[in-house]
Amino acid sequence: MSGSTTNPVEICVKASITTPNKLGDCPFCQKVLLTLEEKKVPYELKLVDLTNKPQWFLNISPEGKVPVIKLEEDKWVPDSDVIVQILEEKYPEPPLATPPEKASVGSKILSTFIPFVKSKDPNDGTEQALLNELSSFNDYLKDNGPFINGEKISAADLALAPKLYHLEISLGHYKNWSVPDTLPYVKNYMKTIFSLDSFTKTCATPEDVIAGWRPKVMA
Repeated sequence: MSGSTTNPVEICVKASITTPNKLGDCPFCQKVLLTLEEKKVPYELKLVDLTNKPQWFLNISPEGKVPVIKLEEDKWVPDSDVIVQILEEKYPEPPLATPPEKASVGSKILSTFIPFVKSKDPNDGTEQALLNELSSFNDYLKDNGPFINGEKISAADLALAPKLYHLEISLGHYKNWSVPDTLPYVKNYMKTIFSLDSFTKTCATPEDVIAGWRPKVMA
């Protein structure tokens, strides 16, 4: 949160549902927080109880969604993709933009993970669909890694890592499942990013991730 004398940017994020005054389990909020941390931009968290949204928050985010960030006087910006793009332009150092041809690497992992974590039938193909996506990501990292854009972390990693964190915790808890050892590059990628200072400072507790997925798993 340090590194500059400018006024901290204000950002509204999901509050924890298990621990008072803690960050909640929103991967899109974490993506923005990771960007702020990696760029050493000072920020001020405003924790929002999404189960009981306060009026001040609905005034600045009429759809009631997080994250929203205040980068200029009285101008709040929603949508994590838009926010990250603005941060890249406003705070160009260090550069985090991922080249367009690499920006979608790993982007289908979330859409295959969700059906698997919700699945009640072990033979419905959802596990294999996820494994296929993780396997192609493993092959990509083997040839192009350790990160999506090579040697240095970039925006694509900061978007994917929070989703992989959700995957690891929720599948471990609800399915007793983990990324297999046959995908060493994916496992190393997760271990490396999850141990970054910026990640440990901005990730939700495992309890929050588990609680956040419970309604979807139990539906």
